[in-house]
Amino acid sequence: MMKHYDENNVFAKIIAGHIPVNIIFENDVAMAFYDISPKAKIHILLIPKGYYVNVQDFYSRADASEINGFHDALLNIIAQHNLSPADNTGGFRIISNAGPDSGQEVLHYHLHILGGERLGDLI
Repeated sequence: MMKHYDENNVFAKIIAGHIPVNIIFENDVAMAFYDISPKAKIHILLIPKGYYVNVQDFYSRADASEINGFHDALLNIIAQHNLSPADNTGGFRIISNAGPDSGQEVLHYHLHILGGERLGDLI
C-alpha cells in the first residue's frame, strides 16, 4: 500500500517556495539543488514538482510530459556537471530510496545524483 503524500514535507515546502534553496536546474516539472549534507564532491537532489511519494508512485501516476521533463532535467544536470563517463574516467551514481527499509527519509520522490570523485561501495 502506498503511503499518503505529506504536503508538509521539506521538498513540498521547497517547491512552494517556503524553504529557499539555490536551484541549479529547473523546468516545468522538476527542480534540482545541492544536498545540504553531501555524500560526494557533487551531490545533487532532483525532485519532481508533482506530489509523488517514491519512484513507483511517480511512474504509475505521472503523465508522459512529466516523465519526459524529469528525464530531460536529469540529462541536463549530468551534462551541466560534466558527469558523463568518458575514456574510463568520470561517471556518476543515481540513488532513489523507496520505503523504510531503504532509508527513505523524505516521502517525496527524489534522485540523489552523486559524482565528481571516485565513489566507494554502493552500501
